[in-house]
Amino acid sequence: MKKKLIALFVVLTMCVAAFAGCGSSGSDSSSEATKSEGTIMFCGSTSLYPIMSSLASSFTDEYETWNNVDAALPEANISIYVAPGGSGVGVSAVEEGTADFGMVAREVKDEEKEALGDGYQEFVVARDALTVAVNAENPIAAKIDNLDSDTIRKIFAGEITKWNEVDESLPDAAINVYIRDLSGGAYEVFQKAIMGDSEITASATQSASMTELATNVAGDPNGIGYVGYGAYNKANADKQVLFAMKVDGVEANEETILSGDYKVQRPVLFCTGNEITPIQQAFIDYVFSETGYQVVEENGYIPAFTVK
Repeated sequence: MKKKLIALFVVLTMCVAAFAGCGSSGSDSSSEATKSEGTIMFCGSTSLYPIMSSLASSFTDEYETWNNVDAALPEANISIYVAPGGSGVGVSAVEEGTADFGMVAREVKDEEKEALGDGYQEFVVARDALTVAVNAENPIAAKIDNLDSDTIRKIFAGEITKWNEVDESLPDAAINVYIRDLSGGAYEVFQKAIMGDSEITASATQSASMTELATNVAGDPNGIGYVGYGAYNKANADKQVLFAMKVDGVEANEETILSGDYKVQRPVLFCTGNEITPIQQAFIDYVFSETGYQVVEENGYIPAFTVK
């Protein structure tokens, strides 16, 4: 566990350091200078990362320079940087001036909004949920399709450690728990919705991204993890390798997530505390266009907006 936390710290430090390198050495932030040069910087959630990275790439390929988007914009090359690092890192990067936008896969905390100031704005791109997923070959998938919140809590807290403790008809095999790393928004969402005052077992294997978490569970017949709805759908795109349990009798699907009936869910968004510049607004409009809608769906998420 200690080795994983050290590795995570190194990754997050590199993310922030990379963005810090875009600034100047003076006392004032160079954000105005970089914006005039056509640069936008996003940092944070690994859940939103593939969506924003894909859109940044297609936007740049299509227009190349900002004046091709709108003649009123500067004749400068489009440079949109997107770096993963976790929801908390994303908010901190905006606060510290090393990123324009923080990508977040959870509700933004009141203290974070306050830290970003009166200019706080958020842009919700998608709705996501955390499926309580097991390997599709796990015997539980053929016998039980529902777990109540308390049983889930006990499994993830290490109070239930074998599958036959969930149901006596299941094998006498150890349960292997997989979670996101502690900087991820998913960890906080799951803690609030399921764990409450209980701590997740120290034996849980942490994953640096939702894709990695889904891969870990899919590769372990005795594994269980809170796999994001988007990552779950992508993992099962070609072949069902994961099986999602109902939570308190409610299946995770578009209807129950949007209605709020499925309890382990979250927004996927980006936020800022700064005034939106014209070039930033141009890219934001692209994110919330038909193209953005399609990319959100292609990544397995539920778009949180409609296209006019």
